[in-house]
Order: sequence, then C-alpha cells, then structure tokens
Amino acid sequence: MKNVSKDLAKTTEALKKLLPAEDILTFSFRSEKTAFTCVFADPVTDKELLGEQVIRPLSRFAGEPKAEEVGRHITSPEMKKVRALDELAQEILAGNPAVLWEGMDEAIVTGTKKVFTRAIAEPSTDVAVKGPREGFIEDMKTNTSLIRRRFKTGELRIETAEVGRRSRTSVAVCYLDGTAEREVVDEVRAKLGEIDIDIVPDSSYLTHFLSSRPYSLVKQVGTTEKPDIFCAKLAEGRVGLIVDGSPIALTVPYLLIEDFQSSEDYFVPPYRATFTRLLRLFALLVAIYLPAFYVAAQLFKLQLFPVRLLLTIAGSIRDIPFSPSLEMLLVLLVLEVLNEASIRMPKYVGMALSVVGALVLGETAVSAGFVSTPAIIIIAFSGIGLYAVPNLIEQTSVLRLAMLLVAGSVGTYGIILLTAFCFLYLVTTENFRTPLFAPFSPLIGKDLRDSVIKYNLGSLPTRPKVLKSPNKRRLK
Repeated sequence: MKNVSKDLAKTTEALKKLLPAEDILTFSFRSEKTAFTCVFADPVTDKELLGEQVIRPLSRFAGEPKAEEVGRHITSPEMKKVRALDELAQEILAGNPAVLWEGMDEAIVTGTKKVFTRAIAEPSTDVAVKGPREGFIEDMKTNTSLIRRRFKTGELRIETAEVGRRSRTSVAVCYLDGTAEREVVDEVRAKLGEIDIDIVPDSSYLTHFLSSRPYSLVKQVGTTEKPDIFCAKLAEGRVGLIVDGSPIALTVPYLLIEDFQSSEDYFVPPYRATFTRLLRLFALLVAIYLPAFYVAAQLFKLQLFPVRLLLTIAGSIRDIPFSPSLEMLLVLLVLEVLNEASIRMPKYVGMALSVVGALVLGETAVSAGFVSTPAIIIIAFSGIGLYAVPNLIEQTSVLRLAMLLVAGSVGTYGIILLTAFCFLYLVTTENFRTPLFAPFSPLIGKDLRDSVIKYNLGSLPTRPKVLKSPNKRRLK
C-alpha cells in the first residue's frame, strides 16, 4: 500500500511498518461520529501544542468526516493534506504529526514540531565594534526570518531543498530575483540535486559539492555567521545557502578579497577601512613569509640581514643544536600543538595552558638552549598575524609550512617559485564562472573601489561587475 487507505487500521499498520522505531507513537481517540488516530515522533513533536490545536478540537467534532470539515476544526496555522505514505512518513519524522480518520483516503499533517533553539547572539568569529551584532543560529526558520526582516521586498526568494538520504536536511537557497544571475541560481540548484550522501550535519559538507575544485587548498565558497553580511552579499548579486542545524551560511560566487573585508569597514570612514584592509593584508603576508625568509637568510643569504641584526642573531643561535630549518619547524609544531590543545580543552584549563605554553615553556626552551629567542619571536608574530584574517587560517597555516619547507631546502629561489605557482593557481581558478582573484585578475577598474582600497558609498553606484548581475545599478 503506497497511499493512505480508507481503512484506518490498515493505514496505521502500514505506517508502523515504515516507521518501526519505538519513539514513533500513535494516539487514538473518538468524536461523536468519527474515529481518529494521530501518529507522531515523540522527541521532536510539541505534544502540548498537538493537544491544544488538534486533539482537543477534533474530540468535539460532530460533522461529516470530510477533509475540509476536519481541517476547519484544526487550529494549527500550518496544515496540509498528504496521500502518499512515504511523504507522510517523512513529515512525521520531521516532527509534523499526521491525523488519520476512518473513511478518508488522505491524512492531514499539522505543523506542531518542537523547536530547540538558542538565543540570537553575536558570533564569536565575526566580532565587530560598530554595526549589527546579531548572528545566525542553528534553526533555519529563525535564520530566514533574520534575512526577511532586512529585505522587505517580494524580490527575495527563499527556496527549500532537502539534502541527505537519511538526514533529509533542509537547505534554503536565498537570492534576489532580478539581481542574482539566473545561471548561478540554476547551477546551485543542479549541484544540490546531484548530492548523494547519507547525512549533512553542517553547511561545511556542502562546500565540497559546490566547489569546482573540491580538493583545492583555496576556498571557493564564502562563509559568514552574520545576517547583515549575508544580506549585503545577496544585494550584490550572490546566492546564499542556509543549512538547518548550522549557524554558518554559505555564499556563491566567492572572491578571495572578501575575507580581507569586514562588516565594520562599511560603518567607519573609508580611510579607516582602507587602512585596516591593508593592515590585514600586510599581517597575513608577514605571517606566511617571515619564518621562511628567516630560515632562507640563515642558510643561503646571510647578507639579507643588516650587520647589527646579523650580529645579534649570530649570538643567539651560537649554541643551538638544531639547524635553522629544523629549529623553526620544531617551534612551529609546538605552537600548533598548543593552539589545538587550548581550543579543545575547557576554557578555564585552556587559559592556564596558554600561559604555561607561552611563558614557561618558551622561556625554559630558550634558557636550555634548545631554540633561539628570534625563532620564538618570529613564530609568535607569525601566529598572531594569521588571525588578522580568521577565515583563511586553515589555508594560510598550510601555506606557511610549505614556504618554510622550500626555504629550508632551496632558499629564496624556492620561495619565489612557490609564490609564482600560488599566483598562477589563483588567477586560473574560478567557481560558478567567476574568477577567484577578481577584480585583480581580470583587472576590473570599477570593482577595485571596494577591494583593498575602500571608496565612499557615493562612489559605488553599481554592483560588482564580476558578478554579472542583471540589475547593475544599486544607487541612483
């Protein structure tokens, strides 16, 4: 039996075969003329709401057992009719109870699911001194309401899809009709439809399937936890995805320059925003290249150091038992271990671990002659510099290690060659037909006004040209 039967007992038995779990419960009751059965998933159904909006009104039902008459007595604002048993089973598992009654070959599904949410708070990864402090949470309906509150227009489209054979995770595809490129929207829909995986517990699972080069070191999908950033990207012509159960939203197409920008840049004067963006870029470059150039200079090009600095370094590394490259790798490894341990341990223990690792362990290692003071300073500064652009930490930490390895084996020539390879890779990578390294390659003059240099709002009358939005003008 694939559809609901008029025989209430047969339909109930068929549902129990489809859903044999012990937490799938049935509740039978009668009105004056009709026998009803309510089938629901106990952990995800609000039983108090079910009783008030469904069971209590139907227990007083005295009319004909027709779907229209039964539907009028149910007071739930979310209600739909379902005939297929498979669809009915999916609704029950999602927390929406099914109401069955004798003599009717369709069921009514009511929206009385139990929703567990945390309070909306400022996300820890996107902290801003000025601007909105709201952040996404794990409930998709709450997140879409935060978006709808900022876009009071019928052009906002929120399309829902289900991904995952067993999890049936809801994914909301958000875009502005007439602003987002239609081909990008269709490509997002197609890629979501091709995903064949058991479970999608977080939005990061989708980034693999949305990327044109899924095994690339470089990000190809934008991420954010702030509704204001998400809506600003939609207004530029991007497509956003919100995954139920994840506080991190995705946006495509993604440009590398996005991670050097902050939401606060649009709430401060342009000269301040330009300064902070240049500062982030400088901090990231220093974090990647400083350990590598220090090792390369010691091994191959001592003349790169000024004379006074060279004498200081020579005095500090005189009794160190390790080679410069091995010493730097050792200190870098210790830093990564301390960083990972401080994140995973409880907060009150992690703080003590950071103090012990940074002060006691570092000072003891220098005093014992295992590592030199310049190596500790360089790795510490490099570690701090990586966090100037927190969304690129995973990629830049690996790139820093690669630079250090080629510097210890080939020297400055290796650093230059690896840098050239990275630039070649960046300028040839694109996703959703959008170059990752835009607006620098290809060079788009107008888009440079909101890249590393930030112009004022009046100088940005059009949307980014690289996104190919049909509605190019945003400021009249």
